[in-house]
Amino acid sequence: MGTPGQSTLSSQGTLGSMSSRGTLYNVDSQAASEVNTWRGTVSTHASEPHQKNLFLQSLEEEQNPTERKGKKIDSQREYQEKDIVECLENGVKFWTDYSKVHYHPQSLYELSGLWMDVEDFDNYGIGREALSSGHQEDISERLRFFVEECDHIQGFQFIVDDSGGFSAVAAEFLENIADEYTNTPVLLYTTRGPASYMNLGQKKHKVVRGLHDAVSFSRLSSLCKLIVPLGLPSLSRSKASAYLSIKDEKPYHCSAVYAAALHSTSLPFRMQSVGRAADSQDVSGAVSVSDLVEILSGNARKNMVAILDMAMPAPSLSGRDVGQSMLGHLHPVTYEIAEDVEDSQAMETLNIHGVIGQGGHYASVSEVKDYIHAAYEHANAMPKFCHLSVARTPLPIPLPFPRIFSSLVGGQGKLLGEPIAGSLSRGSVDVHSIPIGTRLRSSIAILPHLENRLTHLQRFGIQRGAAGSELLRGWGFGRDELEEMGECLTRMVMELKPQAIMSDDSD
Repeated sequence: MGTPGQSTLSSQGTLGSMSSRGTLYNVDSQAASEVNTWRGTVSTHASEPHQKNLFLQSLEEEQNPTERKGKKIDSQREYQEKDIVECLENGVKFWTDYSKVHYHPQSLYELSGLWMDVEDFDNYGIGREALSSGHQEDISERLRFFVEECDHIQGFQFIVDDSGGFSAVAAEFLENIADEYTNTPVLLYTTRGPASYMNLGQKKHKVVRGLHDAVSFSRLSSLCKLIVPLGLPSLSRSKASAYLSIKDEKPYHCSAVYAAALHSTSLPFRMQSVGRAADSQDVSGAVSVSDLVEILSGNARKNMVAILDMAMPAPSLSGRDVGQSMLGHLHPVTYEIAEDVEDSQAMETLNIHGVIGQGGHYASVSEVKDYIHAAYEHANAMPKFCHLSVARTPLPIPLPFPRIFSSLVGGQGKLLGEPIAGSLSRGSVDVHSIPIGTRLRSSIAILPHLENRLTHLQRFGIQRGAAGSELLRGWGFGRDELEEMGECLTRMVMELKPQAIMSDDSD
């Protein structure tokens, strides 16, 4: 559905140098579509294909070694990693510029007939208009193709950039999933980049953004079992980037951080494939998507909105202050939340992998378990429950990972006491792997996120004379539907804050 840096939608060529039919099986994507009902003159407009950068060119040479046989290669033309890194840092425009994946022809879907850039595809109403019934059926058929290849479905992990029109596209798709796969849980990550928080100075923009966020969250949360919002207004200035060198204006940087976090949160699902009895010195704590949903939202509180914290890189286990080292490095990448809130009813899942132990080796499962247990004993507040998943394998940092690590990060991701001289930022050439920690938590700290959306919906959409009432009608929402959304948001707030007295529409 799209993540920060991956929401590219307009005319021909928007997938950069990749065909919308993927890169497997040599499927011809240039075949002209036939319109049998049209007898007039046909005019075709196609933009020039984007030039492949050095990274993609080097991949082609690696994947087609037979084409190089017998050729004399000029040593000056050989691709050097540092040149490729520089090319990526300064030249990435589309997510396809750094994608190494070979996509199946059924994996990518292009919304045809929309002649606009992604910057203009920026609100729920536009996205709702974009998805015709034909689009919905085509997308659902592609999902069905992959589902039929599965022996068993744990659930759906769904990632969507909810800052614009893709939110409505996702809602329609999720509604089809809910109808067809009734008992299959959906874990939804809503992501957004720093650029989505810009240009909100004028009142009109604030009204549109406030209503978009309220409607988007209401619709999406009603179609999943657990929703995790992530994407800070400024990742570079956040505590989560203490050991990173991020440029907010580059989706290439921000998306790498969030992708690493999501990779870590899904670690327990991949452990599941080797069975629960496989807990060993290398892996422990396998859970399924259903298990995760039950842990975080199935308790007495019934909260279905989780906060994502991360430590990238995670500290080693050799720190003196056990109570603050690992847990103290976990910082939120979920936006609009309360910080430093103690919640004795909080439910958590904690994932640690590739952490470095005593002597510089990768810590065993038992070492990590003992360390985390001690950390919680020394913490000021403890959650009601915490599930721990551990793996010794660190997160690899291959090309095309961006140059986002600070000079305090060593080659194996170890945090250094002194910065490396002459190095402002480091990437895959210097850092080969990192330990990483992530935490999902169900906590009252999410209350501001929920309250803001409820307030915006009431103030701009439901109250008499609301500034956005006409806008919402244009998006296709009637008053009854808006009031139902308001009631759902109110219940979500009351689950976390039962003593609150919520104002009615006339206030």
